[in-house]
Amino acid sequence: MKTTTATMMIAGLVSLGFALPTVAQQATDIGTLDSGAAGRVFASKPLYSPYAGRNFPTRPLFGDTHLHTGASFDAGAFGARLTPRDAYRFARGEEVMASSGQPAKLSRPLDFLVVADHSDNMGMFPDLFAGKAEVIADPQAKTWYDMIKSGQGATAALQIIFSFGKGTLPQSMIYGPDTLPYKNAWQDTIKAAEEYNEPGRFTAFIGYEWTSNTAGNNLHRNVIYRDNADKAAQVVPYTTLKPLGSDNPRDLWQWMQAYEDKTGGNVLAIAHNGNLSNGRMFPLIESFTGKPVDKTYVEQRSRWERLYETTQTKGTGEAHPFLSPNDEFADFEIWDFGNLDASERKTPAMLEFEYARSALKNGLKLEAELGTNPYKFGLVGSSDAHTGLSAMEEENFFGKTTPQEPSPERLTATFVKDDKTGITVMDWEVGASGYAAVWAVENTRESIWDAMQRKETYATTGSRMGVRFFGGWNFEPADAETRNPGAIGYAKGVPMGGDLRAAPEGKAPSFLVAALRDPIGANLDRYQIVKGWLDDKGETHEQVYDVAWSGDRKPGADGKLPPVGSTVNLQDATWTNTIGAPELIAVWKDPGFDPKQRAFYYGRVIEIPTPRWTAYDAKRYGTKPLEGTRMTVTERAYTSPIWYTP
Repeated sequence: MKTTTATMMIAGLVSLGFALPTVAQQATDIGTLDSGAAGRVFASKPLYSPYAGRNFPTRPLFGDTHLHTGASFDAGAFGARLTPRDAYRFARGEEVMASSGQPAKLSRPLDFLVVADHSDNMGMFPDLFAGKAEVIADPQAKTWYDMIKSGQGATAALQIIFSFGKGTLPQSMIYGPDTLPYKNAWQDTIKAAEEYNEPGRFTAFIGYEWTSNTAGNNLHRNVIYRDNADKAAQVVPYTTLKPLGSDNPRDLWQWMQAYEDKTGGNVLAIAHNGNLSNGRMFPLIESFTGKPVDKTYVEQRSRWERLYETTQTKGTGEAHPFLSPNDEFADFEIWDFGNLDASERKTPAMLEFEYARSALKNGLKLEAELGTNPYKFGLVGSSDAHTGLSAMEEENFFGKTTPQEPSPERLTATFVKDDKTGITVMDWEVGASGYAAVWAVENTRESIWDAMQRKETYATTGSRMGVRFFGGWNFEPADAETRNPGAIGYAKGVPMGGDLRAAPEGKAPSFLVAALRDPIGANLDRYQIVKGWLDDKGETHEQVYDVAWSGDRKPGADGKLPPVGSTVNLQDATWTNTIGAPELIAVWKDPGFDPKQRAFYYGRVIEIPTPRWTAYDAKRYGTKPLEGTRMTVTERAYTSPIWYTP
């Protein structure tokens, strides 16, 4: 284990890249150097610039792959008035006026954004709010319109959303993909992305959210295009509205294939945080058929769903303490009350099929049985904010919906309440999470999308820490002495999202890990590696290893590392970086490796405790938090796994 102190955080971010001493060595390390005149002249001479010729990622790009604007019928119903253009302006670093009438601005611009408005009924609410005659011709639609205009928007919103879920929405409010208003809304979404896309500086992706929510069980997917308007505009998004649409993921995958066949373009899907699916997000038995997943299912899901949204405002879906009782960090921002609309309570049996770690383990089992791992996904975080604002910083959190934007009331307000099930969720339980981090060569649609496709991504709960994770067979402790872990990582191994195969005789996999704190954020507590594997009897297992940590702490007799402590002052909503480390780097070798067993490994980096958004609200507004309100948070990052296959 090794820790070092970074003196310059910006220089430290560069150090997560790499430096190579000669052109000849570069050709060996990166494998794609031109063999032109410069190479012939300088191949045997040292290069002064250690950065010349490099062509793989040197810094993470941060963004949000899941943001809603007022064009989404539920966001609009809850009061969101911002447009996709407003959302892109905000993400690019501009100050905008939030729907609640207060100015909002990020501490730093994001690098990319996907406006992922719901495919179902896209554009309907702006027309309802505008009082278009053809929409409010229906008496029920007119009643909701009058409620919204009289200040009863929240009540109207819930009625509209539940009516849609039950299939009782008035026909005038149903915008199917074959209708002109729907097509116009989609074309406007595309135009907004084209207007704000600036290759090299900011990437505005074209995308949408497919909104499968049968019986309130969330199976949403965000669909992201690699393409520009010339291809994306040739089709409209896939919806769940029958007969043209479906709520079965298999049908979405068929639509994705048809899109690529027609346009020659490329799309991928990101599965929504699965904690509100009530056991349906990562099935062994399909809820739509009641039968075990088959070869077609596992192959198609592996092909189309490259990433999983493991953290967002509605909870974190990495692990659950019921499933991982020996993991003291598994109980983080957990939402385990029931499904999306609170109509069905959660049971313990559902949890295995909702969380990333258990899905990764079951994926090993399915691969052994069917030849393909359907849950071989990378990890990202994103917001799922329905405000048009990707504001996921604890001290700058603008909530999930417009009624949850900053106010003295939100610390004590109720978010969800269902009298039949007895489920109640408070606004304070909403998390300020998260962001997607991508190791892309360039800030362009193509480069970022390609990095997502190869799963060279990680999730954060809102922090912008830099995280590296490489696996190979020949990493040595001395490799952690470098200021350029990327150079050694790419030269000797594979990055997060990669695969290890054909274990050399007598070798166990080793991993080079490196993390650098958010330049304006908190120090780091520890870097952990989570391992999952399939034994010879077909049973899955997991273990969490502390591999790098701050200070001079030593694991106890139980193998657990003592807590880092806390500097949080709740009264003032402050903390100090007098504990923890600004940087962690180490090489770790798996002590329990069996070359005959399938396995995966991913990194989890945890910050020291800091004030949660609830603490900032209590300080700013003088509101007394309700009993049980979480007031501190340990922000974290989760890397995409590296898999070992015998």
